[in-house]
Amino acid sequence: MTQTPVVVVGGGAAGMMAALAARRAGAAVVLLEPNEKLGRKLYITGKGRCNLTNNTTPEGVLAHVTRNGRFLYSAVTRFPPAAVMEYFKALGVPLKTERGGRVFPCSDRAADVIDALFFALKKEGVVLRRGKAEELRLAQGRVVGVSLGEESLPAGAVILATGGLSYPATGSTGDGYRLAQSAGHTIVPPTPSLVPLEEAGDTCAQMQGLSLKNVTLTLKNQKKKVVFQEQGEMLFTHFGLSGPLVLSASAHANWSRDTYTAVLDLKPALEEEKLEARILRDIAQAPNKAFHNFLEGLLPRRMVPVMGARVDIAPDLPVNALTKAQRRRLVEAMKHFALPLAGPRPIREAIVTAGGVKTGEVDPGTMMSKKTAGLFFAGEILDLDAYTGGFNLQIAWCTGRAAGEGAARYSKEERE
Repeated sequence: MTQTPVVVVGGGAAGMMAALAARRAGAAVVLLEPNEKLGRKLYITGKGRCNLTNNTTPEGVLAHVTRNGRFLYSAVTRFPPAAVMEYFKALGVPLKTERGGRVFPCSDRAADVIDALFFALKKEGVVLRRGKAEELRLAQGRVVGVSLGEESLPAGAVILATGGLSYPATGSTGDGYRLAQSAGHTIVPPTPSLVPLEEAGDTCAQMQGLSLKNVTLTLKNQKKKVVFQEQGEMLFTHFGLSGPLVLSASAHANWSRDTYTAVLDLKPALEEEKLEARILRDIAQAPNKAFHNFLEGLLPRRMVPVMGARVDIAPDLPVNALTKAQRRRLVEAMKHFALPLAGPRPIREAIVTAGGVKTGEVDPGTMMSKKTAGLFFAGEILDLDAYTGGFNLQIAWCTGRAAGEGAARYSKEERE
């Protein structure tokens, strides 16, 4: 009797992992992907270097998951970062750990990770099919196949690993949400997470292209409550703010409920008194220097005119003419450079999508639907997301592994 395959819908990180896990657990597997190439979104992760996990403990991963971390406990404990790293090393991808525990291939090439997974799929005998799942075929409360338009593909189990709505050019079009809903699932409304932020003004546009390192970004809501604070790198753009710090901050924002202001500490290593003392020291060394030239010793050149306008000090004023009040304004502006925000960039520009299939309707051990037997989920289609640093790919790998093994086990039990 021919074995009815496990059908994996979506050839991204979670889908490829799920297909390999199901195949290695003894199932026949068909991997369905509409794109010509697998893993298109992986090509752009980590700026093309593929930050594939974070070298931390399962608890360290869960501490960086922004919602539904408890749901992820079983999957990440069974396939933690250490096991993920060994997995890819066994596939022939040497790895290195960088600042913040970020793990990359030694080659700094995302293509090496994708190629390793692709050749593993071929070697294991996973059938790769180019096509789009139009509908799930359901019978008596269980999934029995996938419709590809006019063609129907029978399935012993189906794994939906279609991603979210971020970067639609890579194939994340949200189709999986519709398929999940057709099987009775609740979809938590998708919103952008890890996304650049738009300024409510044009201050950032005046400094477009300027990158700042070792600054502290604080995100405050309209009640002045701090919802995020961290030190790192960021970038001014024509629309507002981007860069690692900003992407992490965006995961803490709830735009349906609050408005936010980004506050930059441009000199986090110096307390206000020490910064003022340094300014006084610099004034004493060059008392006749014009204010705008003086600022160039404290700030990147592109920030100088913006800062001058903010503190309302004439650019050609000799610094020894600065009043105590003007010096205080300068210190205040450098330690608390506030930028009111208008909201996030569109969801298509987000690195990951928050929202998706409600985790309460999915078994956390097997990733199988509690609504429809034989239907499994993996990766970004689930209402799971995390901060930058390799944590979102760790979610993809561990949920993919759990779904693949769960689907293979279910498919075998159904045959018996």
